Amino acid sequence: AIVVLASVAWLAATLDPSPPPLAGQARVSDGDSFRLDGTRIRLLGLDAPELAQQCLAPDGRQWNCGEAARNRMAALLSSGVVHCQPEETDQYGRLLASCTIGGQDPAATMVAEGLAVSSGRYRAEEADARRRNAGIWAGSFESPRNWRDDRARPQDLFGWLSTFLP
Repeated sequence: AIVVLASVAWLAATLDPSPPPLAGQARVSDGDSFRLDGTRIRLLGLDAPELAQQCLAPDGRQWNCGEAARNRMAALLSSGVVHCQPEETDQYGRLLASCTIGGQDPAATMVAEGLAVSSGRYRAEEADARRRNAGIWAGSFESPRNWRDDRARPQDLFGWLSTFLP
């Protein structure tokens, strides 16, 4: 059984290789995704606030943490050539990738600066950002995943129309 499973895994990896590396100038989409030569890329290992997402500062005032995350990612992307190693494609057709800019990992920077949360990687950077009350950790916020789930878009025509019906 183990030999069969190993053979199936090898065959799957052989038939579906990882996409080739990409490099070039990128244009920001939001705090964890961008376009590189027309290809949509989502960084692996982090989850940034959504563009319209608001967070609370320690004094209780709202601030647009999603916009702040996008602006910081734009600054990182503009600092040089982006090199990405895609690992897979997500349900939205975006390449999921690890990237560097001038040898630095923009995903690690976003988490370390408190403008994204760790989602499987960058746990040390998140722990440090929390300790320093950096970015979103200075006040309170809804996790980006929960924020998206609470505002899920209807997927079909009936679902879309039902948003307008009583």
